[in-house]
Amino acid sequence: MRPLRFLVPGTTGRFRCGGLLVELQTAGLLAQLGGSVEVVTYRQREANHPFLSDLLRAEPLPDGSGKALWIVSWGFDVPGLLKQLRGRATAYHAHSSGYGFSLPAGVPVLAVSRNTLGYWGNLAPRNPLFLVPNALAPQWLERGDRRGSGARAIDVLVQQRKNSAYVLKTLVPALKAQGLRVEVQSGWVDDLVDLFNSAAVVLYDSADYWRGRGVSEGFGLPPLEALACGCVVFSSLNHALADSLDPGVVGHQLGAGSLQADLAAIGAAVREPEAWRPDPQRLDGLLDSASERVLLQRWEAALASINLHWDRLLAGEKPLVSPSLWQLRIGSLAGRLRLKR
Repeated sequence: MRPLRFLVPGTTGRFRCGGLLVELQTAGLLAQLGGSVEVVTYRQREANHPFLSDLLRAEPLPDGSGKALWIVSWGFDVPGLLKQLRGRATAYHAHSSGYGFSLPAGVPVLAVSRNTLGYWGNLAPRNPLFLVPNALAPQWLERGDRRGSGARAIDVLVQQRKNSAYVLKTLVPALKAQGLRVEVQSGWVDDLVDLFNSAAVVLYDSADYWRGRGVSEGFGLPPLEALACGCVVFSSLNHALADSLDPGVVGHQLGAGSLQADLAAIGAAVREPEAWRPDPQRLDGLLDSASERVLLQRWEAALASINLHWDRLLAGEKPLVSPSLWQLRIGSLAGRLRLKR
């Protein structure tokens, strides 16, 4: 396996977010395969990580072209990074979709959800495509009370970040007015597993948040984390959330028609959570599929295929090229004109 280099803008301060934590977790996971894995920064110089421009100067083309597999992921930075890395083995670790850029021919896509996989399967159907969902951190599977045993101190838990104005300003006050114990978590929590283990119901409604930003919910781990702790999950079903939240089976749709419908369903789930949780065997299968053990196997297979792909390209083979949108539209127009004639 080629040495792996995960490119991130930085690892501290303003760069800390869910996407960064996932990249760092993935880099740590792939280190278990026994090869060299580095985190490389490209905006912020850091003492503990190499800097992109330094590495490119130290490894000029063509001699440096096949030494490593460079993995880019940071949304709007991807086109510029791929331009800098032209001639080297690269792959795009695709979290959210909708950034509006196209990919060069031959650049593989490691999609974290079926939603993102379908997005690039449409826009880049000739690029190598792989599905490698993000893994749940081990503590959720090791310490989460997935069977929901015992009484819970919180009836309804809401994490403020990414939740909609409807949930925070309309639904939460209405639930409190019904006498439910509702906690809106906004600050730092030392132990999120313990917090989720204390809640009967979790609400997650990110559709408005992502629509306002023009990109997608990339991997939707919060509902899976809640399910791992035995919570009944009411959620929006946008983007990657639809990968796992089969409505009425695994989770339940939030904002399904009216406020009164939400109040009735959430109240019933608080009173009788066992009736609203997913089937235990189905839940076990879902959580196992998100475990690091299973995801490491997916990554190993994907990387083996990507390495072989780049061996071919760097030896001189030409990648398949997808026709441009204009070519497709001109072809479609020509076909319609022939039909009319």
